[in-house]
Amino acid sequence: MCNTIEAFLEDSAQLDNMPCVLITTVYSSESIVLSITRLSPDRLYLLLDKKPDEVQKKTTEIIKSTFGPVIEVKEKNVELYDFVSVAKTIVDLLDDISRKDEVYVNITPGRKTQAIGVLFGCYARPQYVKKIFYIPEGSKDIITLPILSFDISTSQKEILDSIEKIDTPKALADEVETSRAMLYRNIKDLADRGFIEPKPSGEGGGYKLTDAGKIARL
Repeated sequence: MCNTIEAFLEDSAQLDNMPCVLITTVYSSESIVLSITRLSPDRLYLLLDKKPDEVQKKTTEIIKSTFGPVIEVKEKNVELYDFVSVAKTIVDLLDDISRKDEVYVNITPGRKTQAIGVLFGCYARPQYVKKIFYIPEGSKDIITLPILSFDISTSQKEILDSIEKIDTPKALADEVETSRAMLYRNIKDLADRGFIEPKPSGEGGGYKLTDAGKIARL
């Protein structure tokens, strides 16, 4: 159970002794061991490269041999540099975890692209995440990161789902069941926020999804 008394974890929900899940990127073991010690999770997910190097393999062995007898340890393989794919893995994982569990996410070890993907996956499901944190190298201080949200409306999500498949404003407005004026306002907002961008000249006009847009529609 999550039984830490660290200030960054203190809240009323903590008193309910809800099952605790820790999701962490993987490289060196220090921050993972510290996170486990502070949180005492019931279940641990290790996010490993699809082709883990020797450091990741050794860290995984250390974690499993040390904590495996008392904690359920699972591995999830993620891409090394494709943060959209990493975000999709996190979204799928969060969707599968029981709503009765409190989910904590450690982005300290591993590649920056993986940390970005994990963050974006959490932003796509902010309601399922209790805390996201980072532990500076050589420190035992835990820095809590804000849990942000893409904050898109149902109509905007429908636009993201359809904008690359439907190439005329009228057809797109019909597809998402909105007025042309509202469609243009939503498209402008999505473009201003970096979720879509104009297609390059020579590709027939219209818009395409950015990586952020691909994640926001998950």
